[in-house]
Amino acid sequence: MSAFALSTLTALATALTLTTGPTAPVTVTATVETPAVYDDEAGGNADADDPAVWVDPENPGRSIVIGTLKEAGLDVYGLDGRRLQHIAAPQAPDEDAEPGRFNNVDIVYGFELDGEKTDLALVSDRGRDRIRAYAIDPAAVAAGKPPLKDVTAADAAPVFAADEAGVDDQRTSYGLTAFTDDDAYVVVSQREETRLRLLQLKDDDGRVGYETEDTLDLPATFALPDGTDWTPCADPGENPQVEGMAVDLEEHVLYAAQEAVGLWRIDLDDEEFEDPELVDRVREYGTPWTYDAEEEECVLDTDNDPGFGGEHLSADAEGVTIYHAEDGTGYVLASSQGDDTFAVYERDGDNGYLGSFAVTDGATDGVRHSDGSTVVNVPLGRSFPKGLLITHDGEATPADGDREGTNFKFVRWDAVAGAFPEPLTVDTDSFDPRDAD
Repeated sequence: MSAFALSTLTALATALTLTTGPTAPVTVTATVETPAVYDDEAGGNADADDPAVWVDPENPGRSIVIGTLKEAGLDVYGLDGRRLQHIAAPQAPDEDAEPGRFNNVDIVYGFELDGEKTDLALVSDRGRDRIRAYAIDPAAVAAGKPPLKDVTAADAAPVFAADEAGVDDQRTSYGLTAFTDDDAYVVVSQREETRLRLLQLKDDDGRVGYETEDTLDLPATFALPDGTDWTPCADPGENPQVEGMAVDLEEHVLYAAQEAVGLWRIDLDDEEFEDPELVDRVREYGTPWTYDAEEEECVLDTDNDPGFGGEHLSADAEGVTIYHAEDGTGYVLASSQGDDTFAVYERDGDNGYLGSFAVTDGATDGVRHSDGSTVVNVPLGRSFPKGLLITHDGEATPADGDREGTNFKFVRWDAVAGAFPEPLTVDTDSFDPRDAD
């Protein structure tokens, strides 16, 4: 499916209205954090990014968290934050090629693999432009052994690149989210482009492969209400990319955060992308800019901001996750990376804005510059009896000298819900992520 007309975008932007929530973000604190990792040679070039939760069917308090570390691969954690397993990213196939680099991760339950129902952790490998699949072994979890095993098909093809030379250009797999609709699917975004690709997972002789079902190009240029066109701030040759994404597992609606633009809603009907709708815009939307070649960065001309931006997201718009509650209710959460907050929208209706929250210092340090996040509504043992929100922290403290640390923070969902003047829903019964087909 190709990008739609700019005149349609003008209508969407002009008609966009959102309900007004609290004017100031409420605050919550995390109760658990994972070990800090460091993006340097001593730290194995580890840079935490995106988490996913696998819910243990026999003992939810024994559930595990899987987090991407970019060039360093994956870590697996218990709900106490303790590291249980480390998986390295694939090595470069030759000295001129890029190594694996794991960006986003999500879970699919009950995939039919070699005749067995198998739970999978699916990862976007930005370095090699593949989707990597890891089988999750419940018996290993119960025994305290490393639970993930690579089951990626050996002949898995690049998702976006036409050939291996194209892989090394690094316009590759970036954001990822997964869902089931009889079959299992992943939506993958392309680095430095506006493109999204829908893939169906396949059993390839007991390994996990995939094939393309549909492609969508989001806009790179926008018609503003004053009749001018605007292109989001980016380095030369780059287009406004998407990373944070989540699928409403009951309604089969994709929410995608285009970092310098805002939050999109895209229906998935018969395994195809429908027309995107812009739910909310970043504050910087429409602001003119110049590129500082010496500093290699964009400079926003905020003095001449025409006022077409939103009020709830500061670029970059990042991690997206969905809290499912009864009868289509619940919430869409999006990371507002530019001001270290998370915006909350209604899951149903027109996705009205309800307010924002920040994770501040408490038992752990607070959350800053957050990328990926995930929320689970079901009880996860004594520590998280009313559900769990996990967020990436781009500035883990205390610092180790000059080393910049990152990690993941675990927050009780009832703490988030109760922080709002009109408390958000806590619903542990009406939705089961293990049975969301």
